[in-house]
Amino acid sequence: MTTKPITSTPKPTRGNLTSSSSSPARRYASRTDEALALIRALIKDQSLISGDRLPSESELAESLAISRSSVREALKLLEQEGMAIAIQGKGRFISASAALSLERPVTKYESTTEMLESLGFEVSTVVLDVRERAATAPEAKALDLAPGEPVIAIQRLRCGDDEPMVFSTDAVPRRLLPGPIEFRDWSVSVTSMLQSHGSKIDSSVARITAATLPTQYAERYNLTRFDPWLLVEETCLTIDGARALYALDYHRGDKIAFNVLRRR
Repeated sequence: MTTKPITSTPKPTRGNLTSSSSSPARRYASRTDEALALIRALIKDQSLISGDRLPSESELAESLAISRSSVREALKLLEQEGMAIAIQGKGRFISASAALSLERPVTKYESTTEMLESLGFEVSTVVLDVRERAATAPEAKALDLAPGEPVIAIQRLRCGDDEPMVFSTDAVPRRLLPGPIEFRDWSVSVTSMLQSHGSKIDSSVARITAATLPTQYAERYNLTRFDPWLLVEETCLTIDGARALYALDYHRGDKIAFNVLRRR
């Protein structure tokens, strides 16, 4: 293990860590998420490699202007992901697996907007359709709803640098997002909407398959040339286990990769 001194490279800017300088300020679900993003940026900016020692909790808290408790939780997350290891009495070090580039770790829950921003894209959203209707059979099963219970159904196209990247169909139990749907800004993250109404998504159960975009969508929105897609069928859960969102996200197979770190 080696210790690489912290250089004078400017510290990452809080609130905006995307590669596009024109991107709006980044908002995080928690201070821990913000601390994690800033530490990742520091690792990249300082070119830390396997065996290099990370700055201490107090050093990170001071240099990043983040509370020590948030830094501690962020470092624990890095350890859980296998990106860092802790050695008693010596500190935390970059692990060998950190050298592997994971474009989108399968084990990490994040909204589509967060995922595209983390890949360096300037994200824009085209809202294709929003309506209140009865849940379909798959939606009712995924969301643990009674047959015919109302949901808000949302169709959107997420673009990165003005290119189509993710076609999404979401279903949310109507009771979780009260109020007239016509007065909401549906271009923002549904995850953030749910959180603002007390349903903070903590985890999800997902299934990933190769797929073609359903014909009615591919032809209507001129997306046939982007087949095949990677379909993520996902049921999102709140911290108390309630089912808050059922999503079918079709990701551009030539632009977005899903990676998993496997250990023996």
